[in-house]
Amino acid sequence: MIVYRRPTGIIDINCDAGESFGIYPIGDDDRIFRYVSSVNVACGFHAGDPKVMEKTVEMAAKRGLQIGAHPGFFDLRGFGRREWALPPDEIRTDMLYQLGALDAFLRVRGLHLAHVKPHGALYNMAARDETVALPIVEAVKAFDPALVLVGLPGSAIERAATNRGIRFAREAFIDRQIHTDGSLVSRRESDAFVPEEACVSRAIRMILKREVVSVEGVLIPCECDTFCIHSDTPQAEVFAKALREALNEAHISVEPFSAGKC
Repeated sequence: MIVYRRPTGIIDINCDAGESFGIYPIGDDDRIFRYVSSVNVACGFHAGDPKVMEKTVEMAAKRGLQIGAHPGFFDLRGFGRREWALPPDEIRTDMLYQLGALDAFLRVRGLHLAHVKPHGALYNMAARDETVALPIVEAVKAFDPALVLVGLPGSAIERAATNRGIRFAREAFIDRQIHTDGSLVSRRESDAFVPEEACVSRAIRMILKREVVSVEGVLIPCECDTFCIHSDTPQAEVFAKALREALNEAHISVEPFSAGKC
């Protein structure tokens, strides 16, 4: 079992990207890329298309960002946020298909895929269900065992990854509420999101004190290697800028989690 711990005072900031489709734009990736250290690129199943994938890789590469895959369920209509009961082997092959698609755009530029972060419903199901987590881990290990998997700390996918020798980066969501058991509060709930004015101080507390208050009001441990921010939320750029400024003031370094830093 391999366990990594980042030193206090260092964090990665990731964002989900490349989620536009055809003529329909989602988010402003290039503006948010100024403030992050790694990006998770949609692979065409829940969002994105070949042209969007290529453009997103180009933008991330120009800024020297770590590039990872953001595979999801084959569900464009539901944006990958609907749960699907798929057999494990289908999850595994869908993962391989998406990793290969994104990797093609990296290879032609002499770049390499660094990490994998499942999207939406696939992410949440893998966090709680080992039968979903295992085929994801198996696909990653078969594709490239040097890849880092990203997910919730203490989750089924973290256990599956570490038990099979795959590095795992523990992710925290600054703008999303979590339950005392560490799971994310559903987007369908009225209290799913943290008030914007509280997000930055919450982030600093997570890094320096390694703790967070759950939606139930319980103080719980929070071990994280990477923060997720979103480019498609209102005032996303304003928030990202404020976060980076606060991290600088607190002498917290922003670095990608590749090269064994998670």
